[in-house]
Amino acid sequence: IYRAGTSKGIFLHMNDLPQDAQTRDKVILAMFGSPDKRQIDGLGGAQVLTSKLALVGPSSVPGADVDYIFGQVDIDHAYISYSGLCGNISAGIGPFAIEEGLVRAVEPVTKVRIYSKNTDQIYVAEVPVNDGHPVIGGDYAVAGVPGTGAKLNIDMAGCAASCRMGLLPTGRPKDVWTVPGYGPLEGSMVDAVNPCIFVRAKDLGLKGTERKSGDLSEEQAHLLEEIRKIGFEILHKKYNPLDAVPFVAFVSEPKDYTDYLTGRNISGKDIDFLSRVWFLGQIHQTYPGSISCCSGAAAVIPGTVVSDIRGMQPRANVRIGHPGGIIEVEAVCGQHEDGSPKIERLSYGRTARRIMDGYCYVPNNRFME
Repeated sequence: IYRAGTSKGIFLHMNDLPQDAQTRDKVILAMFGSPDKRQIDGLGGAQVLTSKLALVGPSSVPGADVDYIFGQVDIDHAYISYSGLCGNISAGIGPFAIEEGLVRAVEPVTKVRIYSKNTDQIYVAEVPVNDGHPVIGGDYAVAGVPGTGAKLNIDMAGCAASCRMGLLPTGRPKDVWTVPGYGPLEGSMVDAVNPCIFVRAKDLGLKGTERKSGDLSEEQAHLLEEIRKIGFEILHKKYNPLDAVPFVAFVSEPKDYTDYLTGRNISGKDIDFLSRVWFLGQIHQTYPGSISCCSGAAAVIPGTVVSDIRGMQPRANVRIGHPGGIIEVEAVCGQHEDGSPKIERLSYGRTARRIMDGYCYVPNNRFME
């Protein structure tokens, strides 16, 4: 079990599980204790940020050191979403690969090239190493995680256009969609690491400082899911409320707010914009690493609703204010020969730590096909 970024998950070797996908998922669900709101009969933490899975194995493609499959294990249903990529859990793959002997440790920093089987792309994790092991202690703070740790640098530039429809799936930085029960709504869809629809908070009657789902009216929550359905249509995917991808984020101008995790006051001067992510029927308690990258990309692509709010700035550092604090992303946008935007740099910092290892006992009947 690793805490990686602001998430916690179970990390497993692919080869330790049944090769039949259906049987494999039965075993995984039993390990987590799903479906059950408390996940009382398993290792899951009974919330979406702690019901996550990483399957890791030797690389199957040139240019990568390891393979990685991410799974969002549903709490209330016997379902695992393998679409998209979790940017927080992704931060734990490099340390896991080194600690498990899948990658040789090189001091002072080991670059681990990780092939995401979810999206068929490669990203790079830079892991600080000492005496053959990942460094845990350090002074880098991640909003939403108590204390500090050694900084892991994650470069996701290779994970743009994860759905194979381009960085801008509609081909435009902004669109106007007709939302059932609402009418025309302007927004931007960007696909960097994971696809996300960005809309202005004020257009939905929101302040942008909302911290939890209880801060939304029933109508506003329904509207956000209706917007997410538009994302499914754009991606030519069948709508599935249990599928985490695509995401929706509502953004607003910088303003002072309170970090709900610590009660700390955050000045609007310290951020470029506020953003809240609609994630599996609720407001994300912090901010997904993948959507941090997507938001950073949206902030430097001219003409998106995010770059309109932030303004086009010369610095690559994008500062995003979320319910649990601030996350910074380094994002650089260039151009393809045809003039379309091209993400040249997309990185963020995380910390990660192995919490425990051992055996999880699964009932024998879960291994029956």
